[in-house]
Amino acid sequence: MAKNTYPTEVLQVQIQDLNDKGQGMAVYYHPVDQAGQLARKLRLTIPFAYPGDVVQVTVPNAKGRRRATVNYDSILTPSPDRTGQAAPGQVPEAGAPLRYMDYSAQLAYKENKVRDLFSQAGFDPQAVKPILGMDNPYHYRNKMELTFGKAGAIGMHQAGNFRVINDWQDNVLAPEIMMTVKETVASWQQAHHLSTYDKESRQGLLRHLMMRQSFATQELMVAVFATESSDAYTQAAKDLVQRLQAACPQLASLLWIENTDIADRTQAQAVTVLAGRDFIYDQLAGFRYRIWFDTFFQPNPQQAEKMVETALNLAQINADMRVMDLFCGVGTFSLPLAQAAKELAGIEIVDSSIQSARRNAADNGIDNTYFLTADARSGMKTVEAEWGQPDLVLLDPPRSGAGGKVMRRIGRLGTDKIIYVSCNPATLVQDLQWLKDFGYELVSCQPIDQFPQTVHVEAIALIQKM
Repeated sequence: MAKNTYPTEVLQVQIQDLNDKGQGMAVYYHPVDQAGQLARKLRLTIPFAYPGDVVQVTVPNAKGRRRATVNYDSILTPSPDRTGQAAPGQVPEAGAPLRYMDYSAQLAYKENKVRDLFSQAGFDPQAVKPILGMDNPYHYRNKMELTFGKAGAIGMHQAGNFRVINDWQDNVLAPEIMMTVKETVASWQQAHHLSTYDKESRQGLLRHLMMRQSFATQELMVAVFATESSDAYTQAAKDLVQRLQAACPQLASLLWIENTDIADRTQAQAVTVLAGRDFIYDQLAGFRYRIWFDTFFQPNPQQAEKMVETALNLAQINADMRVMDLFCGVGTFSLPLAQAAKELAGIEIVDSSIQSARRNAADNGIDNTYFLTADARSGMKTVEAEWGQPDLVLLDPPRSGAGGKVMRRIGRLGTDKIIYVSCNPATLVQDLQWLKDFGYELVSCQPIDQFPQTVHVEAIALIQKM
């Protein structure tokens, strides 16, 4: 039996909160009908709308649905925290959902979010310190990944519609050199009539454009991901080199990366260096790092410096301490910790990251490190067998968290002090619950705004055995 379809309605709603994507959330209650039925509740998700905004929206089949995602037609009463809105016809940057929200309000929202998570999990919210923000919360990203779309568009997926690529014009996150790269590549593509990849038909050449720049060395990497080798496009490749070298004197690495995989990810079957090296040099907290196209490196170097500084202050390392760094990556925390410690063991399941960590340690003259390719649990077992109990454990897991098995293994290790670097406070509080049974208590948590103009927030927690 077909469901009833109801008319399109124009509604006025007030935004109450933000969801985990930074989109406004509102609830509309339909009036009670003449039959006396209970009012139906419609939950609305509205991009680029903020708590306190009163907006007008148009909702098709309004009474026939419980949820809807719609753009607002107009702002009737702006939130006190609103700083502006997109110009007519402008497509706001999809990766910056809070770009029209006052930055002090963004910081307050994130700090309260962390406090609420700790309070709900039974931890003392007073342990959460005031958030560390940025003096200039714009153009902070050292890496951008864009997708080639139809009609010459190079940009990001439209919110809620993975098939549509919005051309990247509204830039608040990346340095301006990356917009120069994007425009140069767009002109090059049009000049050579190069096709773009279609995910449904699995046909077409150009897939992704990746840009990385070191704010410390200014070196720039550009990588074009395509479904074919550059061998069949020799003249086009030479022209791309000439155009980018003319537009971007900082260019230190230009790559053509062949990717034929069905998955829509920036991965490689083959890498061709069109110009320069296959990596760039970057610096963080006084240490030099080699960065390849697939290296995970903190995307906001200014705030990453604060994260390293915070971790060092909490660690209180001395020359007699042995440190274990779980999920160590390329050594972002490992090298500064090792410089002050007796020894450091870094554990990471991705072997290419371990190879990079070893190389980075050697480049920086750090010779008291031991980097092991292993999952966290088996790596801890190996290091414990060699060392015994470490004096400090630092872990920096992915957004999904470390998980109960890893946290219980840390608890059984019994070290006095643990530092947990988190990119997702929701999984942080879940993981910390596992340590309670082993006699650990939360001492402090420092939120850090690593991603202004978004809802994401980092946090560094100090946990000690009592």
